[in-house]
Amino acid sequence: MPRKKPALILERPIKPGVKEIKVRLDARTIITVSSQKALAAWKLRYPKLQVIN
Repeated sequence: MPRKKPALILERPIKPGVKEIKVRLDARTIITVSSQKALAAWKLRYPKLQVIN
C-alpha cells in the first residue's frame, strides 16, 4: 500500500525591519505580504481576501 505524504508547509525567512501582513485568500490559504502594493495586487486576484492580525 502507498504511504501518505505529509502536507508541505512552505516558509521563507523573515527579513528584519519589514512588517508583514497576514492575508487569508480563501478558507484554506493564508499568505504573508510585505507591502501595501503587494496587498493591492492580491486583492485584484482574490476580491474576498481578509487581512488577519
